[in-house]
Amino acid sequence: PGRAVSGARMMRSALYRQSARRRALALVALGALIVLPLVLQAFGQEFYVSFIARLLIFALAASSLNFVVGFGGMIAFGHAAFFGVGAYAVAILMENGLASAFVAWPIAIGVSVLLALGIGLVSLRTRGVYFIMITLAFAQMIYYLLISLKAWGGDDGLSLATRSTFGPLNLATDAVFYWVVLASLTASLLLLDRITHARFGRVLQAIRENELRMEGLGYPVARYKLLCFVIGGGLAGLAGALIANHGQLASPNLLQWTQSGTLLVMVIVGGVGALYGGVVGATALILLEEILSHFTHHSHAALGLVLLLVVFRAPKGIAAYFHDLFSRRTGRE
Repeated sequence: PGRAVSGARMMRSALYRQSARRRALALVALGALIVLPLVLQAFGQEFYVSFIARLLIFALAASSLNFVVGFGGMIAFGHAAFFGVGAYAVAILMENGLASAFVAWPIAIGVSVLLALGIGLVSLRTRGVYFIMITLAFAQMIYYLLISLKAWGGDDGLSLATRSTFGPLNLATDAVFYWVVLASLTASLLLLDRITHARFGRVLQAIRENELRMEGLGYPVARYKLLCFVIGGGLAGLAGALIANHGQLASPNLLQWTQSGTLLVMVIVGGVGALYGGVVGATALILLEEILSHFTHHSHAALGLVLLLVVFRAPKGIAAYFHDLFSRRTGRE
């Protein structure tokens, strides 16, 4: 018994040290991202401030899908619907004179939440490939609806006259907008971390592992999965509000099935079920696209080859690969 207690204490101590190091690493990364615009401006590289802001927005969108896929176990292929609807909500409100981010962005989240609730109530009656197809069908229905509405721009999308107002902050300045995007991503990741470590998150992951057993134990499985789906949709709506402000355009391409596929690839490459999987996957995919486009006109073919190498080398995703590597190193210490 004494050896067992001692072993348990040593394991808890190792886990605590590992967790502390991960938090320290996250704080270092956050600090570097905060000062990055100042460094880029000092070297005359202001373009990359806007580029990295776009990267962070897609990291948020991918993280919202990762919550649904990785923690809820629901492979949704229509997540771009919530992303695009959030963008259109901000653009429509601005066209009608409502430019305040403190009003427009929560409305965008709310619209995406209601849409996710409606789609979830229908889609979650199905399983497996049927769930994948019905979420795709809903997303495509909304896409075709938007391109048919000429009052909202049709195929051309809906332009924003300016970026949303954010109290005393001027979002027209790329650096200020970047910091707002970074704050939104950080708050969203903290929220997801809190949810996944709470009782709700533990039950959700248990449902992902064995849904029938959790039903047998009396848990309302459908409600847990629906709430997970809705939370993911709401965060995607926030990402949509940010992307509309970034390019000052709500484009129907944001709702295309290819956009849903891109977000899903980001999640798979980054690590399904890893908290930072969406962030890592979005960073890897967008950076690779940008770098390869400077070397070849066939950047997508080259990107496919690189992604194949990543999948073979890190089948659980880049985030999981480095997490396992870090765990082994700390375990040896």
